[in-house]
Parts: sequence; C-alpha cells; structure tokens
Amino acid sequence: MLRVLAFFLIVLAAGLGFAWLADNPGMVSLTWQGQHVETSFLVFVIAEALLIFAALILAWLIVAFFRTPGALGGYFRRRKRDRGYDALSRGILAAGAGDAVAARRLAKRSEKLLGNRREPLVRFLDAQTAMIEGDHQRAHAAFESMERDPQTRLLALRGLYLEAERAGNETAARHYAEEAARIAPQLPWAGGAVLEAKSLEKDWDGALQILEAQRESRLVGRDDSKRLRAVLLTAKAKAVADADPTTAKNAAIEAHKLAPDLAPAAVTAARALFRLGDIRRGAKILESAWTTEPHPEIAEAYVNARLGDSTSERLKRAKTLQSLRPNHVESSICVAHAALDAHDFALAREEALAASRMGPRESVFLLLADIEEAEGGNEGKMREWLSRALRAPRDPAWTADGMVSEEWQPISPVTGRLDAFRWKVPVQRLGAAEPLNISHEEEAARPLVEHAPVTSASTQPSAENHPTSGAASPSPVDADDETPPSTGTTPPPGGQEHGEGGRMRLF
Repeated sequence: MLRVLAFFLIVLAAGLGFAWLADNPGMVSLTWQGQHVETSFLVFVIAEALLIFAALILAWLIVAFFRTPGALGGYFRRRKRDRGYDALSRGILAAGAGDAVAARRLAKRSEKLLGNRREPLVRFLDAQTAMIEGDHQRAHAAFESMERDPQTRLLALRGLYLEAERAGNETAARHYAEEAARIAPQLPWAGGAVLEAKSLEKDWDGALQILEAQRESRLVGRDDSKRLRAVLLTAKAKAVADADPTTAKNAAIEAHKLAPDLAPAAVTAARALFRLGDIRRGAKILESAWTTEPHPEIAEAYVNARLGDSTSERLKRAKTLQSLRPNHVESSICVAHAALDAHDFALAREEALAASRMGPRESVFLLLADIEEAEGGNEGKMREWLSRALRAPRDPAWTADGMVSEEWQPISPVTGRLDAFRWKVPVQRLGAAEPLNISHEEEAARPLVEHAPVTSASTQPSAENHPTSGAASPSPVDADDETPPSTGTTPPPGGQEHGEGGRMRLF
C-alpha cells in the first residue's frame, strides 16, 4: 500500500514539474567549438535525462562483459553441484533400501561431482554402503575419518558404537557411548547405553549421574525417572548395606519415597535402620510398604525386626501386619508361619486354610504339610497336602525376561534392562488346585488320604524335601510301602525342585 502511494506521489511530482516548466518556458544557449545552439529549457532537460540513461546502459554493458566468464563458470559449478547432491540423495535412498550396488555407484558419482569427500554426507554414504556390503573394516575406517570432523563426530560415534556392538566388543561400545554422552547428554542412545553399562558395572553413582542428565534433558519422563532412580538407589543401598549402613539407609529411604510400591527399597531401608538401632522408624517404613502392597519379604523383615524376640512376640508382630491388610493371602501366610513357630497349631492351620481359599498356591499346601508334621506327624494328611502342592499354582517370584531369581535384582542378567524384575507367577502349571472351601468340621471328617502319593523319588516331595518351621523333621516317608496312584495328575519333570524353590518361607 505504501509503495503504491509513493509511486503516485512521484508521478504527481513529475507531472507538476513538467506543467510548471511548460508554464514557465525559458531559453538555453550553448556555444561549443564555434557552434551555437539555442533551445527551450524543457527540451534541454529531456536531452540531459536521455544522455544520463544512455550512460548507465553503457556502464552496465561494460560490467556485464567482464563478468560473463565468471558467471558462466558459476553456472556450470552450480549445475555440477546440483547433480552431485542429486546423486548423493539417490544414493542415501538406495542405501536405506538395501541396494548396495546402486548405493556404491551413486556414492562414487557424488564423490566425483562434489569433490573428494569434502561433503560430510558423501563420507556417510560411503560408510553406510560399506556396512550394507559387509565391508566392516572400510565402514570402521570411514567412521573414524568422520570422527575427526566436529561436524560429523556424533554421527561417527553412533556408527562406531553400532560396529562395536556388532563385533561384540562391549568395552569399545561403552567407550563410544560415553564419549557421545559427554559431548551431547541429550542423545537417547548414548545415555541409555551408558546407563546400562554403569548398571552392569555396579557403578550406581555413575548411573545416577547419567539418569539425572537424561532427566534434565527431558529424555526420560518424570515418572520413569523417579522409578529408575528408586531402582538405582535401592541397588546402591543393598551394595553398601554391610559396609556403610548410614549411606544405605539414606539411599533406601529416598528410594522408598520415590517408589512406595518397590518392596526391596522398603526392606533395605528398614534393615539398615534396624542395624543402626532405629527399630521404630524401620517398622513404620515396613508398615507403610505393607499397606501399599503386601509382600513376603516385607513380612519377613517386619516379624524378625528384633533378633532376640520370642516366638510369641513375632506372632504378635505378624498379627499387627495382618490388621493393616486383613483378608489378604500374604497376611494369612505371615500369621500362619509365625503361629507355627509359636506352636499355636490351631491358629496356624486356620490361617493357612484361609490363605488356601484366598489364593491357593504351592507354598500354602507345603505350609499345611509342615503344620501336620509339627503337630503330630500325621503322614496321611502330610501326603495329601504334598500331593496338592504338586498340582497347585506356582508361587510368585522375581521374574525378568523369562528368568526366575531368588532375590530382586536391579537389572536383568539376560538383557541388561534396568528395572526388569517383577513379582509375579512365572509359569502356570496345568491342573492347578481350586481354593479350599471347607470348614474345620468338614476338615476333621474328611479321609486322611484322598489322592495316593506319587512313588517316584525324583518327584515326591517328602518330609525331608522341604524345610519345616519350628519342629524337627520326622523320618522320611517310605514310598515303597505305598501303592502307585491310579488317578491324578503326574507332576512335570523337575517338580521337586520347583516345590522347594517356589516355597516362600518367612523364618
């Protein structure tokens, strides 16, 4: 709008000027080389304007004449560069599609047109083509040359890291990842690789620093960052628990605050406090964790908080836990174990039967067998519970990537993944037992043996094959005195080992 207005103003000014000249004619007289010329002032002005215009045209022609060779050279250079970038673009696409022949041909063409690898993408295409061709030595050399250039250093470190991982050189891969993380902490692949490497080395402080850098770079979400920090702090606390209980306490308490549902954090914090003599605070942490999610490790730590407590005192503490989460299978199991240690067989049986109704599992039936054994050694009843244990669902365990561990670990030994272990049932057995809905009177009226025991010594969990609580083990059951079972479910191979490993004893 302003340009249009300015144009009209100029036209108006010129019109007014020429009108004024027409209204005020004048004469111009010029004498040069004996020639005398007279004309009007208006004609003189027009002649001067045409002369100036002609001079400008002549100057432009002279400048254009001298610039023409350079302009022609620039045109051909730009055309060559455009052809080079076109070949480079098509070469990268061919490399991405896995066409090694076309990628190599276009790489040579782009290198020729763009000039002896001065373009970083030409070197990148050369390295990518070498990787597709399987020439890893050439790819490694190309990435090393790129590493010397600050413009392509991070790209080269990524390529060298992948090559080292392919070759199985964990030390070199970790070196390249650490170098990349030092230059650019915001890189997800570098930060993740270094975090995993620090965790595998059990360098928990270093892993925490990497995690903090990732959090500040917003590579890790707030909730994920809190969870991973809790896992690393718990691992650190467990590692220094014996040598430095104070450090273990501080780390584990922070981990428990970050992840209240992480049972190992609460247990580690409580045990560190117990070691330092702060029984009350440790018990409160365990009570808080138990309220969030009951776990057998929490029950074990809580009931055995004081090593000098009598069995009746431990039973009282177990009942305290039960009051925090009533009608929960772990609460009943905890009380049943404590009652068995205190020789309160009636309470132990009552709670164990309640646990079998809420969540039938292998350890519950083994506990019932322990109760029968400790109370009077009723072999028929013991065999019945052992038979049920063989067919019962497995107990929850720390599981990660298909591997079952006896204790929680911060990283998976299979994949190296951080926070991989979860408390869950590993693999469900076929023919799992149903919950027991029986009263004490029905229990007393039932026959002692409903299912004949399995005679194989490798699969029969006898009284010697599982530990007892608070009672001495009687003599082993003689399988030769029994007849083979005509019906029932045969346990899978390795049933005895599973029967022992799946049993979650608290004392």
